Amino acid sequence: MAEELFTSESVASGHPDKLCDAISDAIVDACLAVDKNARVAVETSVKGGKERGLILLAGEVTLSGKHPNYEDIARRTAAEIGYDSHDIGFDTTTEERCEVIQKITAQAANISQGVNTSEQGAGDQGIMFGYACMETEEFDELRGRFFPLAAALSQRLTRRMTNARMDGTLPWARPDAKSQVTIEYDNGVPKRIHTIVIAIQHDKNLKEQFGGSEEKELAFVREEIRKHVVEHAIPSTLIQEPYHLVVNGTGRFADPGGPYADAGLTGRKIIVDTYGGMGRHGGGAFSGKDPSKVDRSAAYAARWAAKHVVASGLATKCEIQLSYVIGVAKPVSVRAESFGTSSISDSQLTAKVNEVFDFTPKSIANELNLLRPIYSSTAAGGHFGRTPGIDGEFPWENLIQAKIDSLQN
Repeated sequence: MAEELFTSESVASGHPDKLCDAISDAIVDACLAVDKNARVAVETSVKGGKERGLILLAGEVTLSGKHPNYEDIARRTAAEIGYDSHDIGFDTTTEERCEVIQKITAQAANISQGVNTSEQGAGDQGIMFGYACMETEEFDELRGRFFPLAAALSQRLTRRMTNARMDGTLPWARPDAKSQVTIEYDNGVPKRIHTIVIAIQHDKNLKEQFGGSEEKELAFVREEIRKHVVEHAIPSTLIQEPYHLVVNGTGRFADPGGPYADAGLTGRKIIVDTYGGMGRHGGGAFSGKDPSKVDRSAAYAARWAAKHVVASGLATKCEIQLSYVIGVAKPVSVRAESFGTSSISDSQLTAKVNEVFDFTPKSIANELNLLRPIYSSTAAGGHFGRTPGIDGEFPWENLIQAKIDSLQN
């Protein structure tokens, strides 16, 4: 019988695409700090070079008040992530080392006229999905997340690599990193970890500690990752021998890396940002967008609703789909699907969700208190399955007992 396996991946804050997400979300936060009703849609692209790197900012911003210094935000955000040295692959601290090109205009009038109304219409047409399940609930370290297990663990690994680099546990590590986790299932229930894959950029001079031996260097990096990342981030009950651990599969991932090795772009890691492929995705990215964009806010609301359905005991899996028309407040459609795990029909479940949750953009923003600069913490490590108050705000992860009670009645 074939093994029943499922795999999800995550990428660290120093991955070139995540660097772009961080810059775009830092701009969103800066604009919302000036004007809570700011309209922001900003894309970032980065590329390193032997002599000079590039950050390109393009998009639309409309706000009441003085515009933030977008170039300063971009440089500071990249430097805080760790890109402050040309040797690493990207130095954004000076104009000589990194050029910033800015092409930011105001929101188009035909869009704003449909959004800036008393009812606040949706900022665009589109479909959004939210998902929740019970896979994390058997593990103390993950309880309360109601999230796909492979996605939760891959996120924990990349966040741990970032933290271990920044606190000095892994002084040889660099910002660019990835993780991948494969879970073995038994009749649909997670059983154990099958494979963990880690790619982590490291100091190009590390091998000199081992007499120039790349083989010994790789063995050292692998053992450090096993001890300080894998065994730190993964519940021990899931790590059962034999499992496969692959670290830097090409044999070496040394400086320069990051944007020097690979260009980056906002919104290119949408599966990493959501459910690791376990739940469906409507296609719209989140980073760089203010909450009037339902690509972002409605996806948060759909996750919030799905998590409440599972937490209420109505289903062990739930996916919520929403769809919108630009300029119209009320969703065109709302659908709840339980994948056969609910004691009531999906049409009954949908009716309950519609009774308890208001999916108009204005209501979503008010109930989740979204008109605040809270988005920088979402740029890496996943938008869902996070712990509010520890990882960041993430209000769409909070469970409201009154809504659980309403769903159960």
